[in-house]
Amino acid sequence: MPLEETRWIETEGARLFSAAWTPPTGGEGAPIVLFHDSLGCVALWRSFPARLAAATGRRVIAYDRLGFGRSDPRPGRLEFDFIAQEGRTVLPLLASTYGFDEFVACGHSVGGGMAVETSGAFPDMCRATVTIAAQAFVEPRTLDGIRVVQREFADPANMERLAKYHGGKAPWVADAWIGTWLSPAFAHWTLDEALGRLRCPVLAIHGDQDEYGSRAHAHRIADGRGTVRILAGTGHVPHRECEELLSAVIARFLQDGCP
Repeated sequence: MPLEETRWIETEGARLFSAAWTPPTGGEGAPIVLFHDSLGCVALWRSFPARLAAATGRRVIAYDRLGFGRSDPRPGRLEFDFIAQEGRTVLPLLASTYGFDEFVACGHSVGGGMAVETSGAFPDMCRATVTIAAQAFVEPRTLDGIRVVQREFADPANMERLAKYHGGKAPWVADAWIGTWLSPAFAHWTLDEALGRLRCPVLAIHGDQDEYGSRAHAHRIADGRGTVRILAGTGHVPHRECEELLSAVIARFLQDGCP
């Protein structure tokens, strides 16, 4: 089993919680950096990082974004360029903390967009990009799914479940997702500019039953850059719905085309 360790990362006036899983071999090749989704955190990856480390033979690193999970609260609202800014800000901190000079970017949902942005911002360091159920543009299907959850959060029990992972930050976490994506000012967001900067192999994974986006997102991400893998009978959270298959798909991709 991979060895898990946790570390705190000091930023300007705040701390980020992070964790790494190292396979018994010590981890060969560029480590995989995980970017979580809009309601996610390290704990909500559950057993996926350990399984991914075992399947790939690589170290896997995950962290809680500022305002999420065990990391410190984030003041104010999210800026509309938060997807682009995340990796540019945090990747150098992760590289310094865990001692790597190359990486594989892998993200789920909005974290997939962050993986793309980070890959494009550090093309000399990034060896591959993997997106899981990522959005590449604002689609009505995505907004419809968010509105469903918005109504569900009117039930205090649902907010309490979110608080299990984010503590008192849970209302901020919910509003950061819902308020940002449903804002008219965010309606024209796309990953197109960042996709144009990619210089590494790309794997775009998407479930054929994803309630937050059609497979058009995966095809836009991989178009002319890499491979699309559509997972049958799978919704928006493949790392919980088919963890073993997802890990194997990523491992094969990295084995075939990533140093």
